Formats: sequence, structure tokens, C-alpha cells
Amino acid sequence: MIVSILLTLLVVASGTVITYLYDEGSPLAARLCAGACLGLTALGLVGFGVASLVGLTPLSICFSGAIVGLPLLLLRKPERLRIVSDDVRNGLRSLRAAVERPSVRNTGTVLCFLGFTILMWLVFDRVMFEKAGAIYTGEPNNFGDLPFHLSVITSFAKGENFPPEDPTYSGVRFTYPFVVDFVAAMFVRAGTSLASALFIENIVLAVSTVGLLWRFGLALTRDRLAALFTVLLVIFSGGLGFWKLKQDVESSGRGIFELISHLPKTEYTIIPNTVFRWGNSISALLLPQRSLLMGLPLALIVFTLWWKGWRTSDVELNDTGEVEKESNRRSETKAKKGQKNRKVPKDADAIGERSSHHSASLRPDLFRLPIAALKDYEFSRSMLAAGLIAGLLPLVHAHTFVSVIVVGLCLAAIGGVRNWPNWFLFFLAATAVGAPQMLWAATGSAVQTSKFFGWEFGWDHGNEPVYWFWLQNTGLFIPLLVLALGWRGKRPIIPKRLLLFYLPFTICFIVPNVFKLAPWIWDNIKVLIYWWIGSAPIVALLLAKLWKQSPAWKIISALLLAVLIFSGALDVYRIASSQAEFQEFDRNGVAFSKLVEERTSPKSLILHATTHNHPLFLTGRRSVMGYPGHIWTHGLEFTQRATEIRMMYAGGSNALPLMKKYGVDYVVVSGIESSEMSVNNLFFEESMTKVGEVGEYRLYKVPSP
Repeated sequence: MIVSILLTLLVVASGTVITYLYDEGSPLAARLCAGACLGLTALGLVGFGVASLVGLTPLSICFSGAIVGLPLLLLRKPERLRIVSDDVRNGLRSLRAAVERPSVRNTGTVLCFLGFTILMWLVFDRVMFEKAGAIYTGEPNNFGDLPFHLSVITSFAKGENFPPEDPTYSGVRFTYPFVVDFVAAMFVRAGTSLASALFIENIVLAVSTVGLLWRFGLALTRDRLAALFTVLLVIFSGGLGFWKLKQDVESSGRGIFELISHLPKTEYTIIPNTVFRWGNSISALLLPQRSLLMGLPLALIVFTLWWKGWRTSDVELNDTGEVEKESNRRSETKAKKGQKNRKVPKDADAIGERSSHHSASLRPDLFRLPIAALKDYEFSRSMLAAGLIAGLLPLVHAHTFVSVIVVGLCLAAIGGVRNWPNWFLFFLAATAVGAPQMLWAATGSAVQTSKFFGWEFGWDHGNEPVYWFWLQNTGLFIPLLVLALGWRGKRPIIPKRLLLFYLPFTICFIVPNVFKLAPWIWDNIKVLIYWWIGSAPIVALLLAKLWKQSPAWKIISALLLAVLIFSGALDVYRIASSQAEFQEFDRNGVAFSKLVEERTSPKSLILHATTHNHPLFLTGRRSVMGYPGHIWTHGLEFTQRATEIRMMYAGGSNALPLMKKYGVDYVVVSGIESSEMSVNNLFFEESMTKVGEVGEYRLYKVPSP
């Protein structure tokens, strides 16, 4: 575990140094959050490239870490090292000031971030945990996803899966975005347990996501309260499902506070056999869908970089929507840069925002990239970096990559002709980095792309009217969003500049409500979430402005926020308070997986039941076929193979020929297989050699042809 922690610290430090190449004036905390995501992503991509050539070994892991750590060499120059050291000192000084001279602004920021960190720790500690030799998860949405991700991780760490083959569907090229799982595999190969490998990566990415959400909200709204509300609206997203709490109180006969301390296992944001399908971003997305946990923060970095230089014409719009001439803006910028150094104010921001801003704007920029020939250097540098970061996404999270590119195309169209050179720079960089990944994933793929697209109006609304479906699933979010956007007047709630920047994000709502973007319609949420993230600062700004009015409006703002986040908060609280647990693998299953590792070669092909949580997924060995639900959502055809698996277990005359056809080395026979299909136990006893047995689990060696 120590090696994995040290490797993580190395790549986070390296990624943080990279931010100095493109993000002038950024606070240290934001650099650390961005650097963590960039470093881990780079480690996964570089590590996979190296392992594909020489295998995943301790030496290749060290070599990959050394490559990702190369940006630290930028600090060889004393001037560059001084810049970073100044930011670190200013950040520590700000933290000390928040303790010694408490204020609502600074101390509140530190306490909020500390609170979110503790919350993420408690939540992601429940992703996978062991008890009495069995493996559990604390979130029902993760019950189906965790075994699949474990199969991917162990296939790399224990199964020598290079070039990658789908670990749950033998003989098929693996095209699912796997970078986040490959990083965990590197940690496992370095000697870390599966649970610890998941936790180390998850907590770093989760806390970074919170920090990047804060910065995104603050950048767009320039309001610290609105930034906090942005984080709350995303982290605790949900609809009106909390109304079910009243029914639970009545049916249980307990008081509401007693019930909240012992919540039922069913959620309040996704409720089976009801209209509630939206879910909570933590319980339904970031925790079970690990690829999104890495893709979303990268997208937030890109969105924030876009905003830093966002303009729509030869004039720029200020916060009130008034026109500010470009010439005036440039002259003011030059004037600010010509000022002399000032002392850090006593009320410096607790996470270093104000101190970093001053030091970055007044010191020589020693991290510049060689593109100064472009007219607007700062924006060009940001756009180049945004393109390079977006280009990392295809093998991280494909839906995020498509969402970023589509929103970027719309912003480029709105931005006008004067911004085309910078947008061209963005798309050129994104293509240069992303195209090879897309080409690699598409080559030899068995995915049936036709299953991913089709007409499907109203997303997952079922038989409910679309408007009523969305009102129940998002509560007051859409009405408040429309109110904020529509309120213009002399001082509109949403400045025109922000309004124009936001409009392309509506594509992420419109398209998934018209087209099916995945075999399973619910997976459209992987695009819909970016509409929510783009909309959250808009709603947050409205709530913040209401809060700053009279005491009566404060109460209204608080009530509106409570209605928006109560359902999601209940689901997140259930996870964080360890109120529920779901067994993935029983004790004998875990012991059996270790037996399989000991007595089979890493590349063995094993036949087993097509259940989602078979213990074979802990071994890294190849599977003839895993869970049909996962295979279907990945766009693969499985019906013929599923039929032939049943024929093999039936033990007829064609059983052994079918095993030879697929190249099966071993067969698992257990209660899982017997409960799923007809198993001819006598056939396996007479025609095969039993390799080992743990409880009801038996492993048979298929005779050589």
C-alpha cells in the first residue's frame, strides 16, 4: 500500500506542476485538485502503453511513474521553484490565518472543504469492504457494477490481459473505457489489496472533483456562496423522492429521526417500479461508474479553461451584461500587471485563491508555452491545454469525450470569427491526443454500434408524461433554472456572457431526450449529467442572490435548496453512515478465487455461470461469458454463446466439442451454476479431473483434445 500512496503523491505533484504551464492565477488548492486528476490519468495511459510492451510488472510500474513524473524537472530552474514555493507558503499562510483569525469567508471555506473531504472518505470507503472473509459493498447501485470493474482490474493485475480482451467475454477485443481500472490494477500489482487500491484512487478523484466543482461554480458566478451551492446541487442531486419518507415513517411506526438513523435499503432518488430514475450523482454515478469518476473532473477542468477566455464578439460582456470594450479590457490588464508587489491581505483566502492570484499576476511567467505569436496569448494557452486534456478522455470515459466535443463545437459557433484560431487550437490538440485512442478502440471491435443509437423521446420516462417525469425526478431544479435564465430586467440574474456560455450545455439535455445514446436508455444519463453540471451554477446563483436579500428571502432560499438536495442527501447519508451492506462474494467464493489463482495459469479460459458476481471475477482469468446485462450494455451480441453455455453444462454429446470450440481450460461447478441452469454433475465427475474444491465450489480441468 505504501508504494501505491507514494506513486499517487508523485503523479499528483507532477500534475500540479503541469498546471503552471496553462493556468495563470489559479489558487494552489485548485492546482492540486486538477493535478491529481491529470496525474492519475496520465499514469493510466502511460502505464498501459508501457505494460502493453513489457507487461505489468513492478519495473514497468516504476518506469511509468518516472515518465509521468518528468514535469517535475521543470523545477530545476530556481526561478520556477521559487514560484511554486511561494504558492505553497501563501497557501499555508492562508490556512494558518483561517485558524488564527477566523472569518466566515476563509474559515468557512476551509471547514466546508474539510467536511466534503470527510464525507467523500466515508462514502468511498463503502465501495468495497471485507467482513468475515466475504466481500461487500455499501451501495445497491454498486452491487451490479463492482464485480465487473473488479474483473477488469484483476485481468490486468493477475491475468496478463495484453492486448486487452474483454474479461467477461472471451475472444472479443476490450473497448470499454478502462483507464481508471488500469490505475487500480497498477496499485494491485504493486502489492496493494483490491479494496485499498480502489479507495486510494477513489478518494483522490472524489475530493478533487469537489474542489473542481467549487472552482467551476466560483469562476462562472464570481460568488462564493453560489460556488458552495453549486457543489451541493451536484453532490446531493435528486428529485422529489423524499416524499416516500413520509410513507416509510407511517409503515414503520417509527419517528422520522429514528427512521433516518435506520433508513431502508431502497433509495429515494432511484425507486424500483416507480417514475424516479434520475438518481443521485454520488450513489448512481460517481461511486458505481468508476470511469465517470475520472472523466467528470477532467471535463470540469476543460469547462473552466473555456470560461477564462470566453468571448462572443469583438466586445466583452461584464457581469451586469453591459458592454466593455476590448481595448479597455486590455489596457486594464496591462495596468494590473504593471503594479508593484503587494503584501498578502490579512483576509487572504483560506485556500490560497487571493494570494495566488496576486503573486501569479505580478511575477514573470516562467512556465510559458511557445505560442506567444497568437493575439490573445493567455486564452490560446488555456485552449491548447483544454484540448490536450479533452484528448485524454476517449479511453477514460467516451460519453464525456463526446459531450465535451459537442459543447465545444457549439461554443465555437457562438464565439464568432475572432475566436476561431483559439478554437482551432483546441480541436487540433484534442484530435492529436484523442484520435489515436479512438482508432485503437475501434480497430477490430465487435461492438454493434447500431445498438447505441435510435429514437427515444423523453429519456426513461416510461408511461409518465415527459413534463411530469422530469418534474418528479429533478424537483424544482428546472423551474428555478428557467426563472434564472428568463429574469432579465435592468440587472438580470444571469449576465449575458454567462447565458451565452451556458446555452450549449442544453444540448446535453435535448439530445438524450430525443435519441438513445446507449443500448440501455438509462445510460443516457452519462450525457445528461453534463447538462446538470452546466445548469447548477445558474440555479446556485439565483439561490445565492435570494439569500442576500431580506431575512424572509433567506428562509425561502434555504427551503428551496433543501427541497433540491434532500432526496440526494438521504441516499448519500445512508452510504456514509454505513447503514446498508450488500454481499458480493461469500467467504467460500473468495477462498475459491484464491484456489483458482494458485492452480491455473494467468491466461486460462474458464467456463462458469453467467451471473454478475461470480467469484471467478476476482481471479483475473478469462471468462467464456459473464453477466449478459453488462455485455448487452456494451453493444455485444451474446444470445448464441449463452445458449451454448447451457448445452455445455447439460453434458450432452456436444458438450466437449463446444468446449474445444471456445478453448475452455477449466469449468466451475457450484450452487450458482445449478441455480441458473441444468448441470450434469455426473458428466463432469466422469469426464474431467477435479482440480480443487472449496465448499460448494468445484474446479474441473477440461481434458486436452
